[in-house]
Amino acid sequence: MDLSVSIWYVAYITVLIGLAGYGSHRLTIIFLYLRHSRKKPVPLKMFDELPLVTVQLPVFNEMHVVERLLDAVSKIDYPQDKLQIQLLDDSTDESVDICRKGIADLVERGFDAQYIHRTDRTGYKAGALENGTRFAKGEYLFILDADFVPNPDVLQKTIQYFSDDKIGMIQTRWGHLNRTYNVLTRIQAMFLDGHLELEQTARNRSGRFFTFNGTAGIWRKSCIADAGGWEHDTLTEDMDLSYRAQLKGWRFIFLNDVETPAELPVDMDGFKSQQHRWTKGSIQVCKKVLPAIWKSNVPLFVKMEATAHLTSNFAYLLLICLCFLIYPNQYEQPNFGELTYYIVNIPIFFFASVSVILFYLTSQKALRPDTWWKEIPYLPLLLALGIGMSITNAKAVLEALFNHQSAFVRTPKYGIEQNGADWKKSSYKAIKTLTPFIELLFGFFFLFVVIEAAMQGRWSSSILLLPFPVGFFYTSIASLVRMLPSSASPAPTENENASR
Repeated sequence: MDLSVSIWYVAYITVLIGLAGYGSHRLTIIFLYLRHSRKKPVPLKMFDELPLVTVQLPVFNEMHVVERLLDAVSKIDYPQDKLQIQLLDDSTDESVDICRKGIADLVERGFDAQYIHRTDRTGYKAGALENGTRFAKGEYLFILDADFVPNPDVLQKTIQYFSDDKIGMIQTRWGHLNRTYNVLTRIQAMFLDGHLELEQTARNRSGRFFTFNGTAGIWRKSCIADAGGWEHDTLTEDMDLSYRAQLKGWRFIFLNDVETPAELPVDMDGFKSQQHRWTKGSIQVCKKVLPAIWKSNVPLFVKMEATAHLTSNFAYLLLICLCFLIYPNQYEQPNFGELTYYIVNIPIFFFASVSVILFYLTSQKALRPDTWWKEIPYLPLLLALGIGMSITNAKAVLEALFNHQSAFVRTPKYGIEQNGADWKKSSYKAIKTLTPFIELLFGFFFLFVVIEAAMQGRWSSSILLLPFPVGFFYTSIASLVRMLPSSASPAPTENENASR
């Protein structure tokens, strides 16, 4: 067998084994979830008197949703004299006037509401939170992003857990206001349900580290200070602070039965922007805190789970490598016999693909026991979207590895809760890149691979590879369509706003 063919095939198998490894981790999460999910946390005791809570609302150019946010916060069932509201505004557009008016209205109604506007975005969201915390009166800080709509009983269901002095943060589970708006929002909801319901619950209740999701959670102010405060050397300040706090010995609680609804991005560019930031930030945090985790005296199983969590986005680099290895593998793989072929490929396929399906089905069955089966038709698209996002997310991983600095780019929100909203005319647009054109080329390449495999009678390969062209065409065309001229009047784009 030719040496180059051997190297190529070894690389192909190595990449598949790597992807299978991350797939097996998903199976581990399912096991931990099924084993520990019934261990419901309970408050140590009840407060004799409810403590003062500061609600922190970091916003940046959120004219479509800030009024909804303030209205929802004003309806929280909590004594008004025990509630402080901080609107931490870094806006550069007409959102400033909307925010000022919204806070003025709350003050008129008797709320202790404070408007804090920064003229620069130093530290981005982390900087805004750091600045606001200096003026926070409450020991407990309830953080909400602009697209969230908290339920009135959220504080009543959460605050009592802080009666235990060792609890530093409480995270609620995200809900989805516009889950059924379009196919993209349905798939995103499934992605997030898997992370929030399965991963967060499994990690927390099995004694492993888990992280604040950046919003819909409550921090103890002294925990933030003890962990070193908000730092803005990564794009995921929430994950960074979470690991630093837990390494200090603080305990966190995840309440999967307390839902805080939010709006999902409805367009592909917004979704890509969000995923790029999350992916890049997680690798930055990995580089920053993973050595400290392994030097700490926490149990080995905690270190291993933290490592799997922090390195999970390296799977996108493996997926990109797989894209370049698949086609030659159709012709150049050595012939070890049919039995060996199935012994090698079936386990890899199970751990790399079937594990993903089982993971998301388990989360849907847990959250929607009566209707979970309705999500099954979306699973192939979920797999395809994960593949299609590999270019955007692999780029984010490489940027983090090579210390390429980039701004904290917000995800545009349009105030969408149901069908019919005319969001396409909004002046808010995600940053445009060349990525969709690269995705389109990948789509055509894999369409060729799939068609050729079918014409040669290799139907199993053709079917298994079908998510590749579907995914790349989906992510590319959905972005390219948004680049076409629209009837909307010209207005500052997100790029322009961010550079002011």
